[in-house]
Amino acid sequence: MRSSHSLDRLDTAFDDDRLVADAGLLLPATLAAHLGLKDLVEEHLHLGKAPGRANVGDKFLTLVASALAGGDCIDDAAALRAGGTAGVLGFTVKAASTLGTFLRSFRWGHVRQLDAVSRHLLARAWAAGAGPGDASLTIDLDSTICETYGLAKEGALHHGYTHVRGYHPLLAVAAGTGDVLMARLREGRANTVRGAAHFLRETIGRVRGAGATGELTMRADSGFYAHEVVAVCRRTDVRFSITLRQHKGVRGLIEAIPEAAWTPIPYWIDSGADVAEIAYTPFADRKDARPVRLIVRRVRPTPGSQLALLTLYDYHAFITDRVGEKLELEADHRRHAEIENAIRDLKYGMGLNHLPSGKFTANAAWLAVQVMAHNLARWTARIGLGAGIVTTKTLRRRLFGLVGRLTRSARRLTLHFPARWPWADKFAAALARLRAIPLLA
Repeated sequence: MRSSHSLDRLDTAFDDDRLVADAGLLLPATLAAHLGLKDLVEEHLHLGKAPGRANVGDKFLTLVASALAGGDCIDDAAALRAGGTAGVLGFTVKAASTLGTFLRSFRWGHVRQLDAVSRHLLARAWAAGAGPGDASLTIDLDSTICETYGLAKEGALHHGYTHVRGYHPLLAVAAGTGDVLMARLREGRANTVRGAAHFLRETIGRVRGAGATGELTMRADSGFYAHEVVAVCRRTDVRFSITLRQHKGVRGLIEAIPEAAWTPIPYWIDSGADVAEIAYTPFADRKDARPVRLIVRRVRPTPGSQLALLTLYDYHAFITDRVGEKLELEADHRRHAEIENAIRDLKYGMGLNHLPSGKFTANAAWLAVQVMAHNLARWTARIGLGAGIVTTKTLRRRLFGLVGRLTRSARRLTLHFPARWPWADKFAAALARLRAIPLLA
């Protein structure tokens, strides 16, 4: 058998200052520049006399670019200082050591200043073509567990209801696009609904302020089944669709629905699923209680599954004040599960799966970084590529992770990419579209 040693004869050298790692970050960096992200940070974020108060715009954008490049810890930002990478980003890349100091300088008021930055950034991106305009918009409300290890992280010392130690942030996501409309870090043992009403009210305000003028609908699972959440929707003229907690009384109402009221729906098992509707008054002990629609889907047990003894169906019920045919509303409510795709992209496409600091407010700022990086990736695909939802992993493989080389000729820089790159045309088209956005700085 012949053996090839050609790879063993290949010499390596780290000596080219013109090579650009992740040169495709030119796309989201261009979008960030045209939306004026650096100026927004410098306008709204003021760290007082904290050690990390200087050059907040450069430091924040360094963390965002690192997240877009696949960095999930502070030290990963050092890769942006290699070769000529800083030349395609449009800001001064800061050292990882200064980024850690920057994050630890945050207090809760500073985290709220980043909320103002993300609110203005959302409005600018939607005005540039990424928003819903006067079309209807559905807000998916959910929470997730960001697991941590050890006992050195503030707010993550105790196990939550899932028996996992970590943080428990709230998230609001735009259905159909995956834009994270708002996010807020909470301690790990926080109940799902804690702070949800205020969070939802603020989300609705920022969505309206960003230019969404069409009908708004809020979808949520049973963790957000609370009078305060429904009351916010009613006061702000937002339709709601919330999974019902099935206590004994509700279960009795559902089981009493006559057989003739059930309508079959398509299912992979013949006659395996049906939908019915009745009137129901949630939170009946409150003065503002009023009847709503209770829509129920029942499912026969699949082969090999096991329900409680003498149970023939598994029931999934939700309350809603929406107008429409019950089968369409039931199918739409199930699409609330698509928020898990955005959460997965935040954790595994960005760096939310790793909250790096022992300080709670530093991790809250880290969450804000990941959210804005995630949104920049989504807007790059929507505005630049004219595409729908494209995961960060796909964008990074095809566009952001491109390797390039900078050359200078006739006082002009040129960024050279590999020949015969399969997505070269899409990259060029996206860059042209992003550069056409009016500069908002």
